[in-house]
Parts: sequence; C-alpha cells; structure tokens
Amino acid sequence: MSLKTKAFIYQLLSFAVLFILIRFLVDAYTNLEGFWVPLTAFIAGTILAPQFQAVKTNEGEKLFMKWIFMKGIKEIK
Repeated sequence: MSLKTKAFIYQLLSFAVLFILIRFLVDAYTNLEGFWVPLTAFIAGTILAPQFQAVKTNEGEKLFMKWIFMKGIKEIK
C-alpha cells in the first residue's frame, strides 16, 4: 500500500471517528434538530481532525501529520 493511500485512510478514519462522536454529543447536549446536527458535526470534525500527507523527500517518501492540538508537523513514517 502506498503512503498516499495510507494518508487518505488515516485522514478518513480520524474524521469519521470525530464526526460520529461529535454528532452524538451535539444530538445529546444541544437543542439542534434536523440537518443542523450532522452539519455541525461535519464542520467541527473537519476542523478538529488531523491532516495527513505523503511527501517525497530526498530520503524517499514520508508520511507527515499536522494537527491543531500539536505544535509543528510530526513525521509518521
């Protein structure tokens, strides 16, 4: 599996987990109804999910992660 595919899967899984968690929390603890619940969860999940990217460097292809709760960029592989 290429690193671009891994980056896509990691990003998709992290967003999905946050989206589902935030959707249930918004539904349980707010008075929002209808399409506002998933829309709020989508926006919050998009902002809070870490970003993964595969980059070709001089040493080869590497996977990097950037997250709002971490300072700087972290190398995964």
